[in-house]
Amino acid sequence: MSPSFPSWRLVIDGDHSGAENMVRDVAMLEAVITGQAPPTLRLYGWSPPCLSLGRHQGEDAADVDFCRREGIDVVRRPTGGRAVLHHLELTYSVVAPLGQGPLPRPLQDAYRTVCLALVGAVRSFGIDAELTGGDVNLSLPGPRTKVPCFEAPAGGEVVVAGRKLIGSSMRARQGHILQHGAILLDWDGRLQAGAMGLVDDSTLRPHVTTFAEQLGAVPPRVRLEQALASALKNALSVELVRGGYTDHL
Repeated sequence: MSPSFPSWRLVIDGDHSGAENMVRDVAMLEAVITGQAPPTLRLYGWSPPCLSLGRHQGEDAADVDFCRREGIDVVRRPTGGRAVLHHLELTYSVVAPLGQGPLPRPLQDAYRTVCLALVGAVRSFGIDAELTGGDVNLSLPGPRTKVPCFEAPAGGEVVVAGRKLIGSSMRARQGHILQHGAILLDWDGRLQAGAMGLVDDSTLRPHVTTFAEQLGAVPPRVRLEQALASALKNALSVELVRGGYTDHL
């Protein structure tokens, strides 16, 4: 580990609006880059549900009228990737330097390192999770891309029997990464489809699975948070110190 950061910070952050969640992730990235905060694992949720668009994805990937009627936030993520409806999920966010401590410098390797820790957390519940093969697709989709994130897994993602359980995206800046992702706890097909202007979720549902589907029920959130923190600690050989935000996040 970097001598400047002998431990990582663990932030259990509750539920926030889409805009607030993205502001906090970006602020964390800036704070870690400038040395005002240590590398951080943040765990959080969304209230109300929120459709996030990839950094360069066109707004027409969202059905704005449907989202407005249903009280769904629409925000743009600082990371790449495709549209995701954040609902009935727990979200993780990792902000850390590359090539200093546990994360390797190559982006694909760093991405897989974090996702392998997520696999360990999922397996601790008795779910047979694994990473998909192939290259990690860290390129940004074109502005006309409307394909939802959960329509198909990409390389290096967490799946169960080929079906996506966790969808992640990353942004690199000044030798650091912000990687965050949606851990599917349950599924609301009507909202998932409607938020993206789909007639139904028939093109989405066969490609995803959830904790509820795998276990018959969603585990208590505190147990999920503990499993994620423990898995990351063990996989990266770091100490996690529970904390809140500083003035600089």
